[in-house]
Amino acid sequence: MIFQKILFSENDGVAVVTLNRPEVMNALDRVMREEVTAAVRAAERSARVIVLTGAGRAFCSGQDLADAGSAEGMDLQRTLRDEYEPMLRAIFDARVPVIAAVNGVAAGAGANLALAADVVIAAETASFVQAFARIGLIPDAGGSYWLPRQIGFARAMGAALFAEKISARQAADWGMIWQAVPDHEFDAAWRARSQHLAGGPTVAYRHIRTALRASFANDLDTQLALEAELQGTCGRSADFREGVAAFLEKRAARFTGK
Repeated sequence: MIFQKILFSENDGVAVVTLNRPEVMNALDRVMREEVTAAVRAAERSARVIVLTGAGRAFCSGQDLADAGSAEGMDLQRTLRDEYEPMLRAIFDARVPVIAAVNGVAAGAGANLALAADVVIAAETASFVQAFARIGLIPDAGGSYWLPRQIGFARAMGAALFAEKISARQAADWGMIWQAVPDHEFDAAWRARSQHLAGGPTVAYRHIRTALRASFANDLDTQLALEAELQGTCGRSADFREGVAAFLEKRAARFTGK
């Protein structure tokens, strides 16, 4: 596949999608949104983990406000429905785990693009900003969904109303992201995590994501029934048979993702 505004690579089961407009801090325009959507959908067919990251000093500064020319020319409802939603659904619904490797500032829709991933690993100098209120908007790109679930109602409301920068370390302390690592360790950290997932039990990972996400809406009986159903599926996988064999033989498991 040939892309204009992202970079794409796939090696050893790890697909890396890099937002590549460093001159505008990887601001999202229509073409970039389409390319991210296409890359994620293509990657999930062959890769065992997908990584989203940014080129240059930013992860993503959010919507490219110059993309529509003027505020009067922006149909935000259409843009969210037709362009952002497919991109976010591709990430959220991917058949394999998705890591956001946040190398720098993640602002507005860029912050919420990162939060759509299953795991967020950030450099310590990275930051997250729900910048929407600064220009008279509400958190979008899934922000009103992710934030209350990840950091609680009070912190989500404060982040949305005050639109203040949240450091990577604070985001990790709040539970917004999985890990903040020193900048000099950042590249090695996300690569090691992605390689770990690429070599893991892909079927189990898929159902872990399903079970944990469903738990917010389910009562206990419904969740226990879902656990039993999904565990039954995992128990019929080649990865489960290999995991048990490796345990009994006291060796590292060699999962195939099947």
